[in-house]
Amino acid sequence: MKHQVESQIIANRRIHGDYFQVDFNAPEIARAAQPGQFVHVRIPLLEHRVLRRPFSIYNVEPAAGTVSVIYKVVGEGTECLSQTPADTVASLLGPLGCGFTVPATADVQPVIVAGGYGCAATYLLARRSPRKPVCLFGARTEADLLLVKEFEALGCEVRIATNDGSRGHRGFVTALLEPFLKAAQPRPVAVAACGPNPMLKAVAKDLLLHGLDGEISLDHAMCCGVGACFACVIKRKSDNPDGWEYARTCIDGPVFPASQTVWD
Repeated sequence: MKHQVESQIIANRRIHGDYFQVDFNAPEIARAAQPGQFVHVRIPLLEHRVLRRPFSIYNVEPAAGTVSVIYKVVGEGTECLSQTPADTVASLLGPLGCGFTVPATADVQPVIVAGGYGCAATYLLARRSPRKPVCLFGARTEADLLLVKEFEALGCEVRIATNDGSRGHRGFVTALLEPFLKAAQPRPVAVAACGPNPMLKAVAKDLLLHGLDGEISLDHAMCCGVGACFACVIKRKSDNPDGWEYARTCIDGPVFPASQTVWD
């Protein structure tokens, strides 16, 4: 169930570089949020703008009533959010979208593949999984890696790839997935991925090559966030004559089965 609430910002701090974490007081959303869902935020310093901004939910603490988001300053909206002080009230709509499936038992080995701050959208999945995931984190440089210690504190094994080789494997994070999938079979695995679309396309391809499916969280620009405007559509497979149909990432996703996604 989604809620629209006027939420006080408890804290808004820089993690490092252009990455920030903002904590909202939003008990209704904190109690309802599932891994992989998002909130649609009306940024206080942009009240003159009609559209909200979508942010993946990083963490929730239902007892404290808090909802946390991690974001990177990349444009006017996130720049204004980074300048918003604590105690400011912001309008939140959420939790929105279809999230990741939490494995029902510890018999399944979860595997998280994340690029950049895509790891934030998978943190709740790691927290709630009966068996702690193996996490494959990729970034351009070591400075772009996030939340490694936080995932390790949950008991996750974290394997790292950086494009420039400044930490871990030199290259794309998808290079870490291929040998893992080979070694994992026939043990049941549940792959969840979030990051740039080229990474997600490569993950989906690797899964299908191994006869496996998984879940991917598609990063797509959204306007309304509730399925009304059809601005965030992607193609997914269907039984109609064209073999595909449009799906809205805001309500049909943002998490989709990898096997359903049509890549142009």
